[in-house]
Amino acid sequence: MSENKIIKFNFDYTVEDHPNIKGLQIIGGKNNFPISWLNQQGYCEYSLYLEHFEGITTPPTDHMVKGDIEHKKLEDKFKEDATKITFEEVLDSSKEEKAVSREVFVSSPKFGIRGFIDEIWMTPEEFLIIDDKPGTVAYSSTIHQVQAYCLAFKSMIGKDKRKIKGVLRERGTSNVFWMEDFDENNEKNIKFLVNRMHGLFNEIKPFLPTKNPNKCRSCRFSKKCQHAL
Repeated sequence: MSENKIIKFNFDYTVEDHPNIKGLQIIGGKNNFPISWLNQQGYCEYSLYLEHFEGITTPPTDHMVKGDIEHKKLEDKFKEDATKITFEEVLDSSKEEKAVSREVFVSSPKFGIRGFIDEIWMTPEEFLIIDDKPGTVAYSSTIHQVQAYCLAFKSMIGKDKRKIKGVLRERGTSNVFWMEDFDENNEKNIKFLVNRMHGLFNEIKPFLPTKNPNKCRSCRFSKKCQHAL
């Protein structure tokens, strides 16, 4: 039997779109944002405000289009010999043999986060939460993104005590350029950042613009931004 698994989920909570903030959902009575927003927050927090509060739209960049195409190719290749299984079944079977899954949806109503993990390796010893990125630089924003995936995944596995590791891998290759245990310190730090994000959406905290003019020059929202440098 193939180690490749397509995981099926049965979520039992209600989901609503937020009435004012584009892309934000209300799950279990709490705001819930896509984990990918942490990458954008690390680049320029104010761009989140422009896109999701002001509703400013821009065409997808060449980089975004290329990334979507590469993701689709990898997912289609993976599905060629993958078998379907429930999340509970794969947690149990992976205690005996390795299982690999791609585009795994994770959601934590408790922490108000959700997203799709590029790839997960489940082994009898550990879980590897893998996020594929172009290039080989582990920016703080991409590290925060994979750590939030780890946080959401941990909230879904209950009392399973296997070690969780966050991994950044060069897209389209097997080159791992960053890996770190999701330990108590990393969990504490990412919870702090997630709470800050909720403070932004609850309008308790201000959205801070970047002070890096290089980021402004390459930002797709620069023509609409009052803080552009």
